[in-house]
Amino acid sequence: MNEKTGAVFSIAEDNQPVAGCTISKEVYASGQDYISYFSLAQDTDISAEIYNYHKLLILHEGSMEVFTDKQVWTLNEGKALLTPTEIPVGMRTGTKAIYTEISIRRNTMNNAVKAGEVFKLAELIPYQDGKIINMDVAHNEKMKFVIMSFDEGTGLAEHAAPGEALIFALDGKGVIGYEGKAHPIQAGENFKFAAGGKHWVKADGKFKMALLMTLE
Repeated sequence: MNEKTGAVFSIAEDNQPVAGCTISKEVYASGQDYISYFSLAQDTDISAEIYNYHKLLILHEGSMEVFTDKQVWTLNEGKALLTPTEIPVGMRTGTKAIYTEISIRRNTMNNAVKAGEVFKLAELIPYQDGKIINMDVAHNEKMKFVIMSFDEGTGLAEHAAPGEALIFALDGKGVIGYEGKAHPIQAGENFKFAAGGKHWVKADGKFKMALLMTLE
């Protein structure tokens, strides 16, 4: 995964638009699966194109419209959309838009997420007293996208995973332990684990995050 490891960062801050341009940055690719960041400057667009697979769009900063010839969805910060397939879909913004795009091919999708419905990742799962809640949003043999909620005082013990992982902090504050160092993180920030990197997570109050993990 082409991203910095072991430090808190912001996808939005690191991928600001260039006036009059649209920018894409591929951060992971394996076969048909990919993860990319997109930056759209004011009054720019990506032309409508047809794909035979869904795309999960997660908006980090700004606002944009996702459109077909019959429908328009508006995404604001923190909102997400699973695009429909087999019809032309495009993106445009009158301000600016910075978002992550994840290919959803050959994936098992959670029934809580419907194509063509705007939603907020942080609202897919609740908090519960003294508990950690996990929801698999999508997964296949190469990637897994999970949302987690941590009640105050809860956390994950130190462990390692076989693949790389990218964290999206969605709500509240937490602390990421990575290779012996603690990293405070809050909603809107990101963190990357290298494959095999030892890490732990602890809520600082209540905390929600999404975890995008490669399984190779």
